[in-house]
Amino acid sequence: MPHFIIEYSANLADKVDIGDVLSAVQVAALKTKVFPLGGLRVRAFRCDDFLVADGHPDNCYLHMTLRMGHGREPDVKKAAGEAVFAALCDSLADAYDKNALAISFTIDELDPVLNFKKNNLHEVVAARAGSKD
Repeated sequence: MPHFIIEYSANLADKVDIGDVLSAVQVAALKTKVFPLGGLRVRAFRCDDFLVADGHPDNCYLHMTLRMGHGREPDVKKAAGEAVFAALCDSLADAYDKNALAISFTIDELDPVLNFKKNNLHEVVAARAGSKD
């Protein structure tokens, strides 16, 4: 369970490759060694209806939320967040330099009692990795 959820303004889609942004976030998250591959989810949603700042149609935004399981130390969460945010910003650097763009990121830690899940991906991913020759 780390879920990286990206919401972005529709006018950003022609300025960046959202697939590249997703890949950058995934790679950075894995490099932290904080998040297990089998639990990792990175997804994006385009927002067609939006107003940013003064409402000028050229204004863009991208907001990412990380929903993660309970239990990691604050300094671990902060370091992982900083690393992933840096990768996110790097993936958007060209668009940021050429456009009015707001980039934001927040981390939500889920309640340990009210968090339900069922996941066999850890085993499946490990089996796939073991079957590669």
